[in-house]
Amino acid sequence: MRAADFHKFQQSGENVCIEFKRGGNGAQKDTFETICAFLNRFGGDVFLGVADDGEIVGVPHGEVEPIMRHVVNVTSDPQQMDPPFYLSPDAFKVGGRDIVHVRVPPSADVHRFKGVVYDRLHEADVRVRSTEAIAQMFIRKHEIYTERRVYPGIRKSDMRLDLIRPVKEMAASFRPDHPWRKLGDAAFFKSAKLYARDPVSGKEGFNAAGVLLFGKDDVILDVFPAYRTDAIMRKVNVNRYDDRETVRTNLIEAFDALMAFGAKHLDDKFYLEGVQRVSVRGKILREVIANSLMHREFSSSMTARLIIERGRLFADNANRAAAHGIITPENVRPVSKNPIIAAFFKEIGRADELGSGTRNLYHYTRLYSGADPIIDEEDAFSVTVPLNDGYSPEVGKGPQGNDIERASVGGDTVNGTVNDTVNDTENKFVKVNDAGSVLADKIIGAMTANSRITYDRLSAVVGMSRRTISREVKVLLHQGKIRRVGPDKGGHWEVVEK
Repeated sequence: MRAADFHKFQQSGENVCIEFKRGGNGAQKDTFETICAFLNRFGGDVFLGVADDGEIVGVPHGEVEPIMRHVVNVTSDPQQMDPPFYLSPDAFKVGGRDIVHVRVPPSADVHRFKGVVYDRLHEADVRVRSTEAIAQMFIRKHEIYTERRVYPGIRKSDMRLDLIRPVKEMAASFRPDHPWRKLGDAAFFKSAKLYARDPVSGKEGFNAAGVLLFGKDDVILDVFPAYRTDAIMRKVNVNRYDDRETVRTNLIEAFDALMAFGAKHLDDKFYLEGVQRVSVRGKILREVIANSLMHREFSSSMTARLIIERGRLFADNANRAAAHGIITPENVRPVSKNPIIAAFFKEIGRADELGSGTRNLYHYTRLYSGADPIIDEEDAFSVTVPLNDGYSPEVGKGPQGNDIERASVGGDTVNGTVNDTVNDTENKFVKVNDAGSVLADKIIGAMTANSRITYDRLSAVVGMSRRTISREVKVLLHQGKIRRVGPDKGGHWEVVEK
């Protein structure tokens, strides 16, 4: 959290997702009631050191670290927060005063603080006493999150138990005193919320999150027959591919396989943060791949993709959209689509605080290519990362003098022609200079030939679905390469950059 970001929360005031606490005596009982309520509702942000009216009072000097430790200890203690939830508070200064920030994601579980269920209504934390109301809360969460579905028929022998030890080692490398280290297999699965009780049937078993993270390959495909990620590289044979790998294994090993595929086909440009070399390529791949694995809608038949082609890295996956449109660091409002899987990835160091992925991706993409990524949330969530072989994060330009002002999505210079192959007036050889993907080039070429071309006609000319065309046009509009003049009906396209 940055001071500039906090001012937006300050202006909004307390609401269903924002709570201010003075914090003069640290994190008190009411702080944890709010955290419990946020976990049970939509998630939210708690700020200690801020009065109810938004006035910054600050927490006592020297109490920042003790307060953050206290929050972590209480929320991870099953005797107080049941089930426990691992949070990562942070702190920042505004006007020289310390504020402790606790970002609380929505949880897939129903939580109790000291035996009491709390829910968030408007600006209040409300005790939920009715058995029926608590049951409805369980059912609501069960229906929203695919990862919570319990499969009583799946046995321990169906799971990759050999992965437990390396997972514990990964968790311990980020937190030496991690509680998973001392747990047996059964306790580990319960602590990670991968083994649970179905609130509707009352039966216990591994849930979908547990199957996806630790299930044997054939078991995963029995539960999610359409689950897979297609990793494709196409720079020479753009109509097919130059290299391809289909990943259908558990999410832990899928992450490694996709990272290896990206490292195989993307340059690792030299960059120093301070005195230490940082793999910008690795940072970008981590955010793109972790997001695709953590937040996709696994019940969908849509195949997730990771595509490396001339001018861009592109990834998309099925999504349960919380919003619609282009996401930027300024408008991001993170919502975890699979809280159990996301929390697990965070524990083993493959993801950071919810919402930080957008900021990281923008930061490192600008270093890598000198341009912004495009993050588009619709029913299909997509990320487009520009690739510019001539751009250096150290000096801002390559040997050919490609500087940051010229860098854009698809910074590669391609001297050639693209033939659309459809016999129509829109079909022509399109000259590509500083172009993006071949698909973008075809769309721009068709619009140059016919400024009043429709989405349906573009789909027929380019040979791609209307949804794909719509998404690519949105990217081109965001980049400023094209603009729409006039209304949807009766208007026309204007190509800014051919």
